[in-house]
Amino acid sequence: MKRVLITVCGRAGSKGFRNKNLKVFCGKPLVYYTLAAAELFREQRPDLAIEVALNTDSPELQKLVADKYPEVAQVERPEALCGDTVPKMAVFQQTLAVMEQRTGARYDHLIDLDITSPIRRAQDVAGAFAAAEAREDLDLVFSVAEARRNPYFNMVKVVGDHVEKVIESPYTARQQAPAIYDLNASIYVFRRDFLAENQTGILWDGKCGIYQMLDSGILDIDSEEDYRLMEVIAGHFYRTMPDFAAVQQRIR
Repeated sequence: MKRVLITVCGRAGSKGFRNKNLKVFCGKPLVYYTLAAAELFREQRPDLAIEVALNTDSPELQKLVADKYPEVAQVERPEALCGDTVPKMAVFQQTLAVMEQRTGARYDHLIDLDITSPIRRAQDVAGAFAAAEAREDLDLVFSVAEARRNPYFNMVKVVGDHVEKVIESPYTARQQAPAIYDLNASIYVFRRDFLAENQTGILWDGKCGIYQMLDSGILDIDSEEDYRLMEVIAGHFYRTMPDFAAVQQRIR
């Protein structure tokens, strides 16, 4: 049976949006949406041995999770991994190392689910993992959304006293340009060895694949404006789209 570690990572405080990981979102703590999605994924894949670990330096977040999800393993984040410029991959590596030492077992994959991307369906987690399973040549699969702008067609950069297209091209319609995607930071699926052996913290060291999510459904909460806008979008989805509502309804 394959072993999978799901990580949920959140620092104490936030310079961009203070204490964003502790926010209440549409009436429920923000982190519970991620934990509910992980729980639904576990039910969809009974063939996998799945464990969930919270990595944080925040006592408040630790208590919030322990109160409703006591089965989630708690991994204390060291001060060295709490800085603004620390690559998130280093946090994944620390969680993997701690959990493998604690359990005495080796995982096959690590899935990270971002706390600040609550509008996520269980099938998105399952789909991203299936994409990684299907390609043994891939080191990493991450979630994306179709970009609304394309550097080959309708994005510009400043060059001296004027602007030019970001990438020079002959295209006269966006449909002619290569497909471009935004990384939405919602889901990362790592093969264990690539993650454990990486020395740079750079995703692009590996061979990467993508899983496409609904573009209007995934925004990353980095400001008060993001938070308010996402609550409006989420409220609409929870009322009209059962796949999204299923995650909110699963929250304990």
